[in-house]
Amino acid sequence: MLLIILTLAECSKAYAAGPRLKVSCVEEDKGADVYINDEYTGACPLEKAVAEGDLRLKVQKRMGTVPVLIFEQVIRIGKNADVEVDVPSGAAQLKAAGESLQPGEAAMGLAGMKGQEQQDHLHDPHALDAHASTQHDTSRFPATGDAIPGTDGSAGVLPSVVVTASPMGSALLDLVLPVSVLTEKDMLFRQEITLGETLSKLPGVSSTYFGPNASRPIIRGLDGDRIRILQNGVAMLDVSSLSPDHATAVDPLLVDRVEVVRGPAALMYGGAAVGGVVNTLDNRIPQSPVKGVTGRFEPRFGGAASERSGAAMLEAGNGQFAIHADIASRRTDDLRIPGYARSSRQWAADGPEIEQPYGRLPNSSSSSDSGSVGASLTSDNGYFGLSYSDLQSNFGTVAEPDVRIDMSSKRLGLAGEIRELNTFVQELKFKYNHTDYLHNELEGGEVATTFKNKGYDTRIDAVHSRLGAFTGAFGVQLTNVDFAALGEAAFLPQVNTDTKALFLYEEATFGKVKLTAGGRNEHASVESAGDTPDTTRFGSAQSRQFTANSGALGALYSIDPKITLAANLTHTERAPTYAELFANGRHVATGQFVVGDSTLQKEKSNGADVHLRWRSGLNSVSIGGFYNHFQNYIALLQSGQKQEDLTEAFYRPVKAEFYGFEMEGKSRIYEQKGNLDLNLRGDYVRAKNSDTGEPLPRIAPLRLGAGLDYQLGNFGARFDVSHSFRQDRVASSELSTGSYTLADAMLTYRIKTQGIHWDAYFKGNNLFNEEARTHTSFLKEIAPLPGRGFIMGVRGTF
Repeated sequence: MLLIILTLAECSKAYAAGPRLKVSCVEEDKGADVYINDEYTGACPLEKAVAEGDLRLKVQKRMGTVPVLIFEQVIRIGKNADVEVDVPSGAAQLKAAGESLQPGEAAMGLAGMKGQEQQDHLHDPHALDAHASTQHDTSRFPATGDAIPGTDGSAGVLPSVVVTASPMGSALLDLVLPVSVLTEKDMLFRQEITLGETLSKLPGVSSTYFGPNASRPIIRGLDGDRIRILQNGVAMLDVSSLSPDHATAVDPLLVDRVEVVRGPAALMYGGAAVGGVVNTLDNRIPQSPVKGVTGRFEPRFGGAASERSGAAMLEAGNGQFAIHADIASRRTDDLRIPGYARSSRQWAADGPEIEQPYGRLPNSSSSSDSGSVGASLTSDNGYFGLSYSDLQSNFGTVAEPDVRIDMSSKRLGLAGEIRELNTFVQELKFKYNHTDYLHNELEGGEVATTFKNKGYDTRIDAVHSRLGAFTGAFGVQLTNVDFAALGEAAFLPQVNTDTKALFLYEEATFGKVKLTAGGRNEHASVESAGDTPDTTRFGSAQSRQFTANSGALGALYSIDPKITLAANLTHTERAPTYAELFANGRHVATGQFVVGDSTLQKEKSNGADVHLRWRSGLNSVSIGGFYNHFQNYIALLQSGQKQEDLTEAFYRPVKAEFYGFEMEGKSRIYEQKGNLDLNLRGDYVRAKNSDTGEPLPRIAPLRLGAGLDYQLGNFGARFDVSHSFRQDRVASSELSTGSYTLADAMLTYRIKTQGIHWDAYFKGNNLFNEEARTHTSFLKEIAPLPGRGFIMGVRGTF
């Protein structure tokens, strides 16, 4: 209600008297995004009332999903003075009564530089004077989230465009939903063997940690099929959501960037995104013109798992045709741990015949190899391309001493985009992914169970022309997957899942308020083949049909140029998965006999999200809270009974509540000899069965973290501490978990040679060798987090 009142007030003030700024663009740049003091203001051409004083004006245009900076300038607005700025294809001319300060450096003189050379230039405090008047081709310079020397000698920050949370792409600070972005530089510090552990220290994100080889992200206490994992915007179609011992089919070594949407994103990606979305981006299909040859390579050695890994990527093109190729390989030994693998209470419960491993986690070694090739035709108005990738992995499951998983995932991708259509549909985007996934579970070297997942995921997004104050997109998503579990230990039948969805997204800006709204209609069919000649546990063939409708309404209010308040209301409906409907059998990895319920109805939830964000230069703070109420949360509950020597667990709908908070902040605390930044973060989630008041299982405790980031010329250093509090709010079927503190550090040094830029690093994890058991893991009593480890590597970029 408060945001509605503020919206009406701002609409009434939109054309109030006072200084006005008018921004004009040439025909080819019309529709470019205009930012005032790093806040999105509208599309060019634009006229807006502004406050007296200095403001930073930026104009950027999207080339595909990449933002291209056209113009940046600091402008002084006089009292009752109107200012008009022409942006003629990137070379601005200032006219009328306003007074210009010296031009910003951001777009100047960077044309023709390769990616790494641009980054070096941006971090050079002397670059401004050297290049302030250089002629340039702005189409070669993508805006990033890295610091850029400003006109006053301090650093400013260009908006980082996020492609996951909005079908049109938006600057990070312009999003209603909370989003975390890991850039290539962030990945260097955070990269772990699994995607879950790589992201586990982000606010609101924990992991399922099933040993060092299988770990999936948990967002705000939700995991499994409620978290959507994407690769370049389309579903991976592995089986990692089915069981925590199944790995995600992505190697962080080859990921350029990760975007994490915290909170319901069902509007864009369906009910499987009720908890959030993780999108890994790798440019396997080049989306913008490539001229010449660029690439990178990176060997890594060490760590608690004695990792030996390497990756290489190469891109080449002539401005119209681009190719991409990458390859990665990794080998690890059994993981070093601080002490005994089994906890003291598990040790006490074990019989004398149970071996008590010390110093190493048995059956935790791994090997993986992956690679891809891609190619695309590119132009100023779009691209079309394809890619093929192959991932092979073999790893121990930890839960059982002689069980390993041999995994294969082959993917064929197609993608294209057409821009500037000059019709009602301005842009048309298409993505298609076909996956052929298989893994064998080996017992004593022999195949015991085989899991297959074969299918496709495709989506078409159409961005329409402006309708009054509204811009938006609509589209369709189609998914069809055949799943099969073969073998005596299979606890699921063969299943086909077919999903068809339509969605609509709209946004509009009224003065200081940006409104977003949208809806999604999804039809899902889940068909079980029933019994096979080898088993009679699944009954006759059956089919379930579901129609799920989801919607969202959000608002972003700019209290002033530095402070924004974002709020989001959602209604999400999710069709039950094939496991929730048809499971019936032993699942040894989790120690349960799992029983589905074929009569389950679609899961419904309502959520609210509020975030307050402040940013001034390099200093920023974001703090927010969330609440999700599930009318019929489909939970896996233990009955207390035994079946075939395992604890019986059954899927049942219960009323449930999830609520909590997240915060993060960054501050430049020192700028004399080098720069020193302080980073703070924290999160907390509570989840309970509303019918009984009992806590839901495997919910992360309160977590706090702090880090220091120092940079002096080519030298860099990071130190990070994270503390997880004791978790005493536990379900009746689980035990509490003690608190722990982990400390990590990293040293980096950049070396420049002819044609290649080298980033050497030395990283230490768990410096004090703390025993840590994460409450979100099924294996917390037998598999602690890694002990102290040191890893070194070098990344070469050319």
